[in-house]
Amino acid sequence: MSRTPLAPSRRAVLRVGGASLLGLSFPQFLAAADSPKAKHKARAKAVIFLHQWGGPGQHETFDPKPDAPDNVRGWYGATKTKLPGVIFGERIPKIAAMADKLTVVRCMQHTMKNHNSAGYYSLTGVAPPTDDQRLRDSLELFPAYGSIVDKLLPAPKGVATFVAYPHVIADGSITPGQHASFLGKGHAPLFVNQDPNRADFRLPELTLPSDLSVERLESRKDILKLIDDQSDLLETSLVAQGLDESYQKAVAMLTSPRFKQAFDLSKESEKTRAAYGRTTYGQGCLLARRVVEAGAKFVNVYFSRAIGGKGQGWDYHGFNKESVPDRLNELLPMTDQTLPALITDLEERGMLDDTLVVWVGEFGRTPKISSNGGRDHWPQCYCAVLAGGGTKKGYVYGASDKLGAYATVGQARPEDLAATMFEALGIDPEAEIRDKLNRPLPVSRGKPIGELCA
Repeated sequence: MSRTPLAPSRRAVLRVGGASLLGLSFPQFLAAADSPKAKHKARAKAVIFLHQWGGPGQHETFDPKPDAPDNVRGWYGATKTKLPGVIFGERIPKIAAMADKLTVVRCMQHTMKNHNSAGYYSLTGVAPPTDDQRLRDSLELFPAYGSIVDKLLPAPKGVATFVAYPHVIADGSITPGQHASFLGKGHAPLFVNQDPNRADFRLPELTLPSDLSVERLESRKDILKLIDDQSDLLETSLVAQGLDESYQKAVAMLTSPRFKQAFDLSKESEKTRAAYGRTTYGQGCLLARRVVEAGAKFVNVYFSRAIGGKGQGWDYHGFNKESVPDRLNELLPMTDQTLPALITDLEERGMLDDTLVVWVGEFGRTPKISSNGGRDHWPQCYCAVLAGGGTKKGYVYGASDKLGAYATVGQARPEDLAATMFEALGIDPEAEIRDKLNRPLPVSRGKPIGELCA
């Protein structure tokens, strides 16, 4: 017998407030029943997008210049990799030891010098209308990669297609590009604003009372009452917007234990958790493996909430010459522990071949160390690292000049990286979505970087 769900009242939605089923964002439950399917052959089932907020320096990571002058070479030397003639920064030796599993792009480039505009560009693959630190989030701007994946290639019933955590990144104002924008709340990420490194990290759950069967959950009245009765469990979840649009998906996730269990990191051994590093970022990368294993297709792991400062992101302008090495001595070892742990774990579980890992920030850092003792913003040439998902192993694409200032070989822009990720998932980069004015827009303005593919 078919049923026509009744729309929840304004009062009911407001009463739910910060609640969401299973601690999950209701926007994630919104389905797109008539979404066009992928037409390309997929090389990957999922993408883990490790966004390095603040802008990692190419000189300290994947494109060191040990023979450059002191004010370019920087604080560290270089270390050899397994690839002939290829060197990485000396503070990432574990990554260097697995260079034969990576594709390194040394010619990423664009022209946005402010964090919010460059951050939006890196999270959507679409250049903002202006390079302005005051760029504000709006429904006129482009949706996040994962929201497009949710629109065009949604995960099976009971699974969140797009998962993002543990921060809402910002530089003054919230950086655009972290949600579904004009695609609608139905394609927003399942966003988890909790620290996965906390001992009590869990998603608040709705549990089924003994007198409430799965069949009864097909009644909207019953599920709204259930939410009201358990609202105290859901205070840490996102605002329940868009409930009416995806009732069926909400019920599916409520009654599907596999995806819920992916968020229980206590199921992992202490050895595995220690391998990733007992940091917010380290445990976030472990969580990414778990949610992909459970069926998610696009995962945004934000390295930090803010751009720089102790315990924050990669923005190391520096206020004195001593403070910059102190900060890098936190950032680089953390990166050198977590990225290899994720890639090794995926490989050992047989998941690396069909999971694309992408490590990239919004830009790089200036070739010359500034008078403040650090490196300033530099979008003209920076690095990205890819692994798995059909990419080449032990491959370097592009090259920079002797100072690491400009690309001399190759060109890769954020829109090209976007096209590469979409194509890996089997989504045609020329597929179209429609904005609020019903105008058709291509999901990518770039071209897949064919040289990266095996």
